[in-house]
Amino acid sequence: MSFDPEEKFKKTRELQQKSHRLIPGGGHTYAKGDDQYPVLAPGFIVRGQGAHVWDPDGNEYIEYGMGLRAVTLGHGYAPVVAAAYREMAQGTNFTRPSPLEVECAEALLDLIEPAEMVKFAKNGSDVTTAALKLARAFTGRDLVAICAEQPFFSTDDWFIGSTPMDAGIPDSTKALTVKFHYNDLESVKRLFAEYPGRIAGLIMEAATALEPAERFPQEVQRLCRENGALFILDEMITGFRWHLGGAQAYYQLQPDLSAFGKALANGFSVSALVGRRAIMELGGLQHGRERVFLLSTTHGAETPGLAACLKTMEIYREQQVIETLWRQGEVLQQGLNQISASLGLSEHFWVIGRPCNLVYLTRDQEGAPSQSFRALFLQETIKRGILAPSLVVSFSHTEEDLRKTLEAVEGALQVFKRALADGVDQHLVGRPVKPVFRKYN
Repeated sequence: MSFDPEEKFKKTRELQQKSHRLIPGGGHTYAKGDDQYPVLAPGFIVRGQGAHVWDPDGNEYIEYGMGLRAVTLGHGYAPVVAAAYREMAQGTNFTRPSPLEVECAEALLDLIEPAEMVKFAKNGSDVTTAALKLARAFTGRDLVAICAEQPFFSTDDWFIGSTPMDAGIPDSTKALTVKFHYNDLESVKRLFAEYPGRIAGLIMEAATALEPAERFPQEVQRLCRENGALFILDEMITGFRWHLGGAQAYYQLQPDLSAFGKALANGFSVSALVGRRAIMELGGLQHGRERVFLLSTTHGAETPGLAACLKTMEIYREQQVIETLWRQGEVLQQGLNQISASLGLSEHFWVIGRPCNLVYLTRDQEGAPSQSFRALFLQETIKRGILAPSLVVSFSHTEEDLRKTLEAVEGALQVFKRALADGVDQHLVGRPVKPVFRKYN
């Protein structure tokens, strides 16, 4: 399948040139950057409806990134938009708290069983960093432990300093973050042995595309308790996808603190730190210890976002949203892996992860992970009307969307197969995609 990229992406090209003159990286989120997509790709999205999006040139795509997993119900989901609009029309921000803050807090804590208090913010990084500040204040310790295999916890120095993209971060800050390995309980034990009495908190996702080994998160929680460190769960992705009560309900965990966001408000900017009262109250007024400047943001409790959050949680409770995500994901995963197998590509392309949160792997002729083949897959699915940096479904993905996706991927994988024989450079236009965390451009 061929097309004229100059015509198909004419407005995109004009916007890209302007954006890179005005904005470092051309955008405000690294995962949405031009380096994450092939040359033949839409550079911008102007609108979305349900599971479909349109670029500036009017090209339509069935989308599976879903706002970096933040949109669970669908783009422009009418009941959520209406709830936000009603609040917007009454004013968005006041000198004193809105009653919505209490209502939304009550609704969220009703869903997250171990949590007793909540503090709202706008971004995931806000609340993961706040969790670590609380852990340090509560324990009087300085080190934080993070899972080495999990890709992102915060834009703040305590995490970014642990990545290859660590320019501008002092070595003294980097030294305060230590790492353990997922599904490797011995690596957690070694950290506590190497830094006795120094680890304030350990933060991890209960699961990503990798499933936990038998009782791994439960054993990590136990080790934290035995060693006086807080067990902090990052629920940005797992929250409201794995289970209505989060991954902590799914895996029967009792974290000291948890960080939620993304799917919490169907794409509206709302995040939440939840946790045990004895810890959370350090950021409040009803204690005699030193005060913790926890979270205090001008827009953290903006009313349209909280209204969207309330409505989203109501829809989760009243409709089978999470069950639908799992069901549609299973159809997609099984169908795509069957297509890959039928083309003899099972060792080069396959879909992994929970059905509610699928990703795909691309391997070259030697079976090594390949950014070039990832770029080729993206290029060929985009040509066929699919925008799939991941394979994350929403409540709005229909059976017809899935059918068209399977058909498009079959065509893309036929090109993928030819590229394994001919060489990927014969089929990929331009450069490969790149990992976000790299030392140099």
